[in-house]
Amino acid sequence: MAEQMLRFVNCSQKLPDKRSAAERRGDFGEIYAGFSPQRAQEQASRCSQCGIPYCTVHCPLGNVIPEWLRLTTEGRLKEAYELSSSTNSFPEICGRICPQDRLCEGNCVIRPGFSSVTIGAVERYVTETAFAEGWVLPRLPAEETGQSVGVVGSGPAGLACAERLRAAGHEVHVYERQEKPGGLLMYGIPGFKLDKSVVERRWKLLEEQGIIFHLGQSVGHGDGALPLEELRQRHDAVFLATGVYRARQVKGPGAGLANVVEALPYLKASQTEHETAGLTAKGKRVVVLGGGDTAMDCVRTAIRQGAKEVVCAYRRDRDNMPGSRQEVLNAEEEGARFEWMLTPEAFLGDDRVKAVRLREMRLGAADAAGRRAVEPTESTRELKADLVICALGFEPEDLPDLWNRPDLAVTRWGTLEVSGSGHETSLPGVFAGGDIVRGASLVVWAIRDGRDAADSIMNHLSAGAARTATSVGECA
Repeated sequence: MAEQMLRFVNCSQKLPDKRSAAERRGDFGEIYAGFSPQRAQEQASRCSQCGIPYCTVHCPLGNVIPEWLRLTTEGRLKEAYELSSSTNSFPEICGRICPQDRLCEGNCVIRPGFSSVTIGAVERYVTETAFAEGWVLPRLPAEETGQSVGVVGSGPAGLACAERLRAAGHEVHVYERQEKPGGLLMYGIPGFKLDKSVVERRWKLLEEQGIIFHLGQSVGHGDGALPLEELRQRHDAVFLATGVYRARQVKGPGAGLANVVEALPYLKASQTEHETAGLTAKGKRVVVLGGGDTAMDCVRTAIRQGAKEVVCAYRRDRDNMPGSRQEVLNAEEEGARFEWMLTPEAFLGDDRVKAVRLREMRLGAADAAGRRAVEPTESTRELKADLVICALGFEPEDLPDLWNRPDLAVTRWGTLEVSGSGHETSLPGVFAGGDIVRGASLVVWAIRDGRDAADSIMNHLSAGAARTATSVGECA
């Protein structure tokens, strides 16, 4: 086995083949091709099988990456898939959209010139092979427990929790206010990064497992909404995985002008074919405000819609932006322009936006985490714009008010407060995880939270069943 690995010394890093920028600007298809079997084995063989696998340490799911890379090199793909999926509920999704450059690959010890092992592409290859060969099957329970759990929200946290609970034999109902499950996987992440057929394929697999989906069903109060208290009556436990969808509001004069829009409605419109004049970039000069992955999604979507010009303005420099470095490179290849060290100050126009005035910034002292603060300068600039897309991050909705439960404890940031690693909220039997607890974060962290919360819920249900059995025994 040893001679099959450690080939990084004579085998260079090869990324998956990427469609040309000219071609991919014309559609929303995924831009990367999958690895061929030969290329996947070759790239997996570059793993050094190091004693301390930093790739695993820096994976939120603790994926045992060196082990399934070795199995891939040996052609034992079914075993590689089984090992990969034992820690990751949705490896076909993470292989596509995880920011590997900041996580596993970014901490690979083979790093001169960032020539790390291409972990994400190998993960995608292994999982797609498993689907093609029919190895991916629903995890059916060995027996039913007779207990039920209601899951509110069908993003990655909700789906990961639901899958784990159902595999253990619990009846699971997922309540989703949109027409299809997936949350941001379906409505926020564009098809060029994650084709929707990938999400729908997983949805069908979960239905085959026996998970019951209630689509178009909101929770809260108002017409057609289910009160949270009713869910608590229906189920033995409830898991809240609603995510954070309320956009951080852009401030400054003119923020209410027409064609100053939020990122999520814009992205959703582009994927549901419900474009309106204000939510399409065709023929327009577009300015995207923000530097995260959502901003990159907006930039690259606007290009595909036929924008005249697309500029992304961010208040820090390239090295300090939170978005994936690969996404920035892809956007630049496709024709986007980046303007660094600028923050919006005012939106100019009569009834519709015509330009954005931005304050030039400079980097200040670093904080405890090493990230440098930004400070305003005396200078400003203007960028012409027919459409401004604000991608400045997301905040939680006011859930205690939405659900008419003022006793539902939240943090000072508005996220749900949970008990340590137990994921239980201030309401007994009600658990929470994902972005609604940790704030806007990565899909891989949401999957981790969903799986951990499922374990906490199962412990809670087991304890309740034990108490019931003891009580029955005492009465007898």
